[in-house]
Amino acid sequence: MIYTGSDERSPLVRVAVFYDGSFFMAVSNYYRYVHGRKANITFTGFQEFVRHKVSEKEQRDVAFCQVVESHFFRGRFSLTAAKAANALESDRFLDQLLMWAGIVSHYYPMNETKTPPEEQGIDVWLALEAYDLAVHKPFDVLVLFAGDQDFVPLARKVNGIGTRVMLIAMDSHWKDTTGKDHTIRTSQALIEEASYPIMLNQEVDSRTAKGDRIIDGLFQK
Repeated sequence: MIYTGSDERSPLVRVAVFYDGSFFMAVSNYYRYVHGRKANITFTGFQEFVRHKVSEKEQRDVAFCQVVESHFFRGRFSLTAAKAANALESDRFLDQLLMWAGIVSHYYPMNETKTPPEEQGIDVWLALEAYDLAVHKPFDVLVLFAGDQDFVPLARKVNGIGTRVMLIAMDSHWKDTTGKDHTIRTSQALIEEASYPIMLNQEVDSRTAKGDRIIDGLFQK
């Protein structure tokens, strides 16, 4: 039964989306370069997908499921390193996509003293920002696009204040042209903490997804 505003609950389901940027880009690149879709995930298409999954899980009409917060967290190279890697244009293009989708970007300097360079502090920043917003600007469902077990404490804390957690998870394994193994996998512990774990690979590859406008809308070639 779909809720249409006839009971005592507020009809609006407020949704906040938090992206682990590196995980999102890894998944998007998988669909662009490995999967048969041969297309990147779009932010606007993804957030529409989220609204429909929240509608399904919360048993509310999709019109009452609205994204009120969106935040994207990722490490970023210095200007010098980005210029050397010819990455300035791609960085600017990503900023443009985030801006068009109404997503707030949060960048933290990469640790360039290591080889290869590493992200540092991003998971902690995402968790702190998400929990702070959940407490001071309450929403009903926190959507986390992430795979790292480090986010388990965030899910537990958010559950503790009565906010449901929807986890967009991924589980995929493939070999490249040289035979090297590659894996994208979400922590089982994180999946178990989520009220609504959604396996994106299963959603996309389901036989019922063929021709589905919401699934098709996730991608742009």
